[in-house]
Amino acid sequence: MDGLIEKVITLVLVFGSVILHEIAHGYTAWRLGDPTARMQGRLTLNPLAHIDLFGTILVPLVLSFTGAPVLGWAKPVPFNPSYFRDPKRDIMLTGAAGPATNFAIAILAALLFRAAQPWLAPTGLPIFMLATLCVCNVFLGLFNLIPIPPLDGSRVAVGLMPSEWVAPYLRIERFGFLILIALLWTNAIDWFLNPLAGFVIKILL
Repeated sequence: MDGLIEKVITLVLVFGSVILHEIAHGYTAWRLGDPTARMQGRLTLNPLAHIDLFGTILVPLVLSFTGAPVLGWAKPVPFNPSYFRDPKRDIMLTGAAGPATNFAIAILAALLFRAAQPWLAPTGLPIFMLATLCVCNVFLGLFNLIPIPPLDGSRVAVGLMPSEWVAPYLRIERFGFLILIALLWTNAIDWFLNPLAGFVIKILL
């Protein structure tokens, strides 16, 4: 299969997975009492509703052209904790919904991969797509669970930590993007993320 085709397919699968990740945040918040995402039309598969000009297009392009580690994001789904009955718990559940969706997609793709493998060519497009869908969702789920604000892992951490730690912890959010760039640039994230993702992928595939 042509390398360019593989890159395009991978990009489409990753962006589609990110869209489902964001919808999961909004849907969970809605079920917990917050209608914000639903009222703003974010519970949709329409990719245009999830494209962030800065995070989805400009930042990845600039980083790729400068040789820096590529980092990008979809438009974050808004939520309003004032609607939640138990804000601390419900913020955690809303944050965890995105990575949980990625892991669910990875498991489904892996099951289909295993079922289809005896019947399809090992280098064919369907097998490639299923394997890629599994791999990219494992990485997306694990990456987003890193407890650096504003990643989803920070929302989960807030739900688990003592209340008096929350405000000081969330103050680092203003530096979150710079911290992530630094960790990616120095390969610090790869040091623990790649072995963990590889372990999970080996189990699934």
